[in-house]
Amino acid sequence: MNNGAPYYKASGKEIDVFNHSYKNKLPFLLKGPTGTGKSRFIEFMSYKLDKKLITISCHEETSSTDLIGRFIIKGAETVWVDGPLTTAVKEGAIIYLDEIAEARPDVIVAIHSLTDHRRELFIDKLGITIKAHEDFTLVASFNPGYQRGFKELKPSTRQRFVATTFDYPEEKIEAEILVNETEIEMGIAKKLVNIATKIRNLTELGLTETVSTRLLVDASKLIHSGLPKRLSVQVAIVEPLSDDKEITDALKDLCDLMI
Repeated sequence: MNNGAPYYKASGKEIDVFNHSYKNKLPFLLKGPTGTGKSRFIEFMSYKLDKKLITISCHEETSSTDLIGRFIIKGAETVWVDGPLTTAVKEGAIIYLDEIAEARPDVIVAIHSLTDHRRELFIDKLGITIKAHEDFTLVASFNPGYQRGFKELKPSTRQRFVATTFDYPEEKIEAEILVNETEIEMGIAKKLVNIATKIRNLTELGLTETVSTRLLVDASKLIHSGLPKRLSVQVAIVEPLSDDKEITDALKDLCDLMI
């Protein structure tokens, strides 16, 4: 963070696209692998637009009740408590549903009427429909089959969004991100990015996830704080990628040669 603003380095036209989507009240979908800056981008845009951001990290237990709200017992009475989606709809906030495909199907059903011309939320338990605030914006992200084991979004859901793809930044931009985030020396940042590029191209290892920019930032922080470079790379990059000893040994040998 710099002067309160989240640091974000654009790699394409995503800022322009988001601004126009926001202006036209269109829901926005971020596609791409883990750790490529999707969440940081939304933090940056909500800061630039001076809008409250409500983030929900979706998982297999996330239900529409979690998002819309529920009745709770308070003292001797039962009271209704708005969920984060209802709050965003009423207040005109940006709601960010991270990894939306991981949520239960009823979440997708709940947001449908917010992603078309109606822009309204039906609260079944109260029997009411709420019109979205003028500034309400729905943003979601998902990982579209880059790795095994990720759920897909149905085409009928995807087509309700303006969508943009996030990938790992160009090497020069990624090195700049590391320097800006951690104040690490540019020479070391470039070596870390080279390591990441090499591992990302090693498809034969069959890694479920590959090296994200987030892992590189973690390694840079450890190096900058004084942990030896090779050890930093091992614990922040190699070990998080796999539990298979043969794979981690091979990656460690590769990284040791490169840093």
